[in-house]
Amino acid sequence: MLGYHNNPDATAEVVEDGWFYTGDIGEIDADGFLRITDRKKSLFKTSGGKYIAPVHLEHELLRDPIIERAVVVGDGRPYVTALIVPNWQAPRSHGLDDAGLKAHIQKTVDEVNSGLGSWETIKYFTLLPKDFTEESGELSLKLDVKRKVVAQRYQEQIESMYTGKTKPS
Repeated sequence: MLGYHNNPDATAEVVEDGWFYTGDIGEIDADGFLRITDRKKSLFKTSGGKYIAPVHLEHELLRDPIIERAVVVGDGRPYVTALIVPNWQAPRSHGLDDAGLKAHIQKTVDEVNSGLGSWETIKYFTLLPKDFTEESGELSLKLDVKRKVVAQRYQEQIESMYTGKTKPS
């Protein structure tokens, strides 16, 4: 709370009725435990007005050991898409060529989508040739993705998923 000590404006932004609002989004499970599922500042709204929690979708994609990084996109867009960085070496050791890799990732996307409402399913994805780095400004010091930087840097790839230049997932 050091950042809020003697700072009434900052305190007023996060404390309401004696409760500290962290910006976390969570759910209480059947046993009464709180599970943090996302950050409020990570949510985005599609052009159809539906809110999407991208971190949850990204974590589901990352369950596949071939996927090194995933960034879900769709703020102000008609549907959800993803930028995916695969571990390019792993498919080779499993005998997969580029088409096999894409099919494998498509299967993962389909599995993630199977438990979602239609408005939040990933419609398209693009494979990126390399992972993000701190040096390039795409990752923070905590190695979190800087979404705005990634969106700017990969604008062409993102646009292709919305203009029909990419095959649907």
